[in-house]
Amino acid sequence: QVQLVESGGGLVQAGDTLRLSCVASGRTSMRGYMGWFRQAAGKEREFLAAIHPLSGRTYYTDFVKGRFTISRDVARNTVYLQMNNLKPEDTAAYYCAQSQNIDANYERRLREGYWGQGTQVTVSS
Repeated sequence: QVQLVESGGGLVQAGDTLRLSCVASGRTSMRGYMGWFRQAAGKEREFLAAIHPLSGRTYYTDFVKGRFTISRDVARNTVYLQMNNLKPEDTAAYYCAQSQNIDANYERRLREGYWGQGTQVTVSS
């Protein structure tokens, strides 16, 4: 089993920056893809970014490229999501996920894997 705990959310103004953290623990922590999703009120959970456990290659959905950056600190079992130039439409609960398997379909594997409890990000205009 893997446990994921997110932190770093909060209330910010448009244009501000936040860095979310996700600490992984458990016997197989950090051995799958690590990724970030978000879910706004009344909407489906959407993929944001992922990082490969071995190569460190990163993947992003188009609408966050250039604003969000995923990174990891393997020694600390921690994955980060740096979010710049935040907009009111970024308001959502942000979730960390870890896949149980690794193949080319990182988003699907993340959705099938382990989840954290989420951290709320609210961006005021």
